[in-house]
Amino acid sequence: MYEKKYLLMAINEAKKGVKKKHGGPFGAVLLVDGKIFKAHNMVLTDHDPTRHAEIRVISKACKKLKKEKLKNAVLYSSTEPCPMCLSAIHWAGIDTVYYSTEIEDADKAGFDEINLHADKIIKLAKLKMKVIGGLERKKGLEAFELLKKTKLKRY
Repeated sequence: MYEKKYLLMAINEAKKGVKKKHGGPFGAVLLVDGKIFKAHNMVLTDHDPTRHAEIRVISKACKKLKKEKLKNAVLYSSTEPCPMCLSAIHWAGIDTVYYSTEIEDADKAGFDEINLHADKIIKLAKLKMKVIGGLERKKGLEAFELLKKTKLKRY
């Protein structure tokens, strides 16, 4: 069930990452087993193109809970998950994702996106995953507006 406060937390994580110059304007919140995990993109800080917010939040939760699968978990992302992140979400067993901005917003901001929407990947791969986007879009775009005011490197 969608809860606005968690998507707003993910958007705040995205802004935090931009302010700290850790990476792009991408944040994620994961709810699993009654616990809340948060992360933002750290591609620039870690010099690692795989350090996306969704990957980091999944990694944090799995490590803390000592689990490889996160059944009944819900992920909130500031931006539509890229194909790499969507694959990780699938492999972690997360079946529900809510996001704010679209992959085109990241592309327009200068990030090297694979312009393939999550719903298309889900359909092609016949995944049993619910992904709902475009939520709190105006708020989500604030992270990209903040990015415009910085000299943060695009990758």
